[in-house]
Amino acid sequence: RSGEMAKSTQLIDNEVFRAYATYTAIVLMKMKLMSLVTAYYRLTRKAFVNPEDVASFGKGDSAKKYLRTDPDVERVRRGHLNDLENIVPFVGIGLLYALSGPEPSTALLHFRIFTGARILHTFAYLIPLPQPSRALSWAVGYAVTFSMAYKVLKTVLLL
Repeated sequence: RSGEMAKSTQLIDNEVFRAYATYTAIVLMKMKLMSLVTAYYRLTRKAFVNPEDVASFGKGDSAKKYLRTDPDVERVRRGHLNDLENIVPFVGIGLLYALSGPEPSTALLHFRIFTGARILHTFAYLIPLPQPSRALSWAVGYAVTFSMAYKVLKTVLLL
């Protein structure tokens, strides 16, 4: 029901909390997959940052050539860092939002839009798609998180 704070014993039965859990799991797994994409790019581009990572390529100068940065690896890393900067706040604010008693349809819209925006942002970074696709997808996700934070503050502080 809208406007009522959820009780912890009822969370699993709460439609909004189930939606939050679903979409949070999706974006967190997407963020985890970025680690695998980074590893793939490091291996295929043979671009490593730690000496122990290049030990299998030999010793001395023959291995040192693999201690380098690569533009493709750095692009993936920047996408992953952007996930960390945006998904982590979504997880915390989204939980507070889910507990603040929002309308289920409104909450579902927030969660879906954020998830879609983050997935689009990843594709825009990795492909790369022309700007402003990446900037817009970032801004949409940011606005959703801000909207949820505003609802939480409005509910708690009676703004």
